[in-house]
Amino acid sequence: MFKIPARYLLLIAAAVWFLAGINIVRLGVLAAAEGQPPLLLVLGIPAVFLAFHPMFSKLVGKHADRIRGYGEDRMHVLRFFDVKGYVIMAIMMGGGIGLRAAGLVPSWFVAFFYTGLGCALALAGIGFLVHYVHRGGTITCPVTKRTRLA
Repeated sequence: MFKIPARYLLLIAAAVWFLAGINIVRLGVLAAAEGQPPLLLVLGIPAVFLAFHPMFSKLVGKHADRIRGYGEDRMHVLRFFDVKGYVIMAIMMGGGIGLRAAGLVPSWFVAFFYTGLGCALALAGIGFLVHYVHRGGTITCPVTKRTRLA
């Protein structure tokens, strides 16, 4: 039940990461629209993006390798993440939602942090798509210039 051809797990990962990233960017942009200091946004968004992009890029490669390493033809649709990935995702989502709901995070922080983080997440989704398209080839990251096998 809920099994799909294993080759599509990379596409599911791409969609999940990209859509999550777009949603986080949306929250950041909404907070920025409340009139945040422009200098904070101009400096903060790229700083957060550059802090998270290398980490997410590494995770994309790790998860793509793990997904391609599955020896089965059909896999459960949720196997694009491992258990550790789901735990980290739940902690990050729960923490972000909880902190915002409790009013412990000011909108100026949400504006630059969520926009930069969301851009890095969305780019990770695109990275999964690139891994799907270039199976067996090489991929060069346009930001870090690192090359790896797809």
